[in-house]
Amino acid sequence: MHRRSFSWVVAASLTLLSLSEPVLAYNAPLSDAAVREAYFLGQRRDETTARVLDSYTRNLSAPKTGPYVSTVQVFTPFAQVVDFSRQHSLGYSAQQAELDYRHRSDTIEVIVYIRLTPTYGAVIPQPARKGSRSGESVAYSLRSPDFWQDFRFQVVQSDSIVEPRNLSGAPTYGPGSEGSSCLLGAIIGLEFAAEDLASDDATVAVDTPDGQHVIATFDLSKLR
Repeated sequence: MHRRSFSWVVAASLTLLSLSEPVLAYNAPLSDAAVREAYFLGQRRDETTARVLDSYTRNLSAPKTGPYVSTVQVFTPFAQVVDFSRQHSLGYSAQQAELDYRHRSDTIEVIVYIRLTPTYGAVIPQPARKGSRSGESVAYSLRSPDFWQDFRFQVVQSDSIVEPRNLSGAPTYGPGSEGSSCLLGAIIGLEFAAEDLASDDATVAVDTPDGQHVIATFDLSKLR
């Protein structure tokens, strides 16, 4: 009798512990059916695809001055399959989508887009030297393609910073004068293991060199 009572207490305790663990609203790992659904959503490339991906995206207002943190995306494993399928059409099959998914670990990807602006451009005017005469030509320098490293990127849940397992960035370019390319901005990616982010509000915060504090909040309990 005593042994049965002790076993019941242990079972009840384990149940309470499992209930206290964060439950992910997004599926990880994805079932075969979920991967196929995400694959076909991506292959549609229509308003339905755009509407699905828009739920993982926040488009932000431009500042009066300084760099423009324009867009923040949080892609769950499901959204990643949708987006990858959207980008691959000819010869890309549902079977290949399943293989691609199974070959990578379940992650949450946070993607931040930064645009240069007229007040924070690709060309930087240099301060006038002491003793220079008025009317002299102004010196300029080119902004470094690694300018994004002067920004700070964080993901916060329940007042705690969640550290990414990987952070990387790349400059973006567009057509410049006389056929040259011009620095337009940067794309920054933060990668988290899926189990590191709970099914709760997550705030992506970006601090810019000129003092902007830009935030975008996502309710992960509502994202698949």
